[in-house]
Amino acid sequence: MSESKFYLITDAHYYSKKNWVEGEPVNSRERGDQIIIKASPDILDAFVDKIIADDTTDTVLFTGDNVNSGDMTSHYEFRERLEKLANAGKKVYVIEATHDYCSTGDDECFQRGSSRYTETGTEPIPFMRKGELFDFYYDYGAKQAIDVHRESGSYTVKLGDGVRLVMIVDNGNGRSHCGLFEDGVEWLKGQIKQAKEAGDYILLATHHPVISPWEVYRHMVDYEMYGGYRELSELMCSENVRVIFTGHTHVQNIREYKSENGGSFYDVSTISLVNAAGKMRHVTVDSAKGTCTVKSVGIDSAPGIDTGDKSLYEYLYGINFTGLIEKNFPLALTDTEQFIRRSSGALPADKLMGKKGLVKFACRRLAKLKLSFAAKFGKAWKNLTPDEKKYAKNTKLIDAAFIIMRHIFPGDAPFGPDTVEFKALSAAASRLDRLVGRFNISAVKKLIPPGSSLREMAEDFLYNNRTGSDDEIVIDLK
Repeated sequence: MSESKFYLITDAHYYSKKNWVEGEPVNSRERGDQIIIKASPDILDAFVDKIIADDTTDTVLFTGDNVNSGDMTSHYEFRERLEKLANAGKKVYVIEATHDYCSTGDDECFQRGSSRYTETGTEPIPFMRKGELFDFYYDYGAKQAIDVHRESGSYTVKLGDGVRLVMIVDNGNGRSHCGLFEDGVEWLKGQIKQAKEAGDYILLATHHPVISPWEVYRHMVDYEMYGGYRELSELMCSENVRVIFTGHTHVQNIREYKSENGGSFYDVSTISLVNAAGKMRHVTVDSAKGTCTVKSVGIDSAPGIDTGDKSLYEYLYGINFTGLIEKNFPLALTDTEQFIRRSSGALPADKLMGKKGLVKFACRRLAKLKLSFAAKFGKAWKNLTPDEKKYAKNTKLIDAAFIIMRHIFPGDAPFGPDTVEFKALSAAASRLDRLVGRFNISAVKKLIPPGSSLREMAEDFLYNNRTGSDDEIVIDLK
């Protein structure tokens, strides 16, 4: 058959229910991580069941941060899910990332041990070391590989007729270089060469992003990118490797990179499985047509999660950082101290407690602002139609902000160039650009990537100005 199909899951952040009891310590960790930790087993189980029910797709990829804190209990339980998939006839390929192990001081990994959350604090528990990952997950990748790079743990598999996949383990040194070292780079070049000589298409998958979901992300935290992303980008373009699948940012995002030397490729980044809007990718590669079709699949329910009269998304959204702020914002207007307490972990509660009056004033002011304020500030008001002006007067600025926040992780924000929100907010950002330049506000200038502007940064969050959809695309592999 010319078609090869697989599901892709990233950032499952599995955390065993044996690792916590209900209390503020685990709740604070969950708010701080901005993902659904406590229900992560239930969410993963729902996706696993969905994959098993699909008898047309026989392959599943997991691309790192499979567990949340590197603890052994979570690893064993996560591997049980892999075994369940394998027993159902699925081929399972796994790579790991920095949440999957704990450092003992031998690299820069931020996790220096793993903990169980008690009612009042934490207690240490056994954890996975980096050097143990390869053997622990050997049956789910390296064992089936046609080639393995032992230093990194990366490997190549045949997905089907005419299609190869390189699973790149980019742990690097755990922080400032999350990529392959020199020997691994040469190995990867060799894998690409062998695929071309065999007449096979080649796909890549790794954990850290090769193309930033937003330019400001790369500008502010370049170390969170794939180590050597510039070199890998040019290699992919020169060798006509057309797609790489990534994760890490927890953002559903599809972007294209075009080299000045010719050639281009797509970075298909997938949202964390334990985001409220968590999804997995479903990919079909047709080697006869030379196409890679990417779609996205979510879940409507999960065993063990009682959502009451809410949808699964609405129930879980209040746990995410953006949902936490939206849900608790009304409290900021009436009981600021309670707002800060409920948002602790996501917001710097200790610092904000000393500025409760300022927080209350700012939130009350923000709650009163209408979209018309942004339009007038940006001098776009005169260009709006009467109906658009009426809409702007009746629409709260904070409501537009909450909608934008809801789309930060799932992608595909709805405010395209024809909307009043776009006209008002992009114009306001342009006005800010002029003011920042005129008054040389260095603190703001530092946030703006070279060659960019506040308006360009804002438009990134207003609508998909890149590929039209962050959920699906058909990529020409030829």
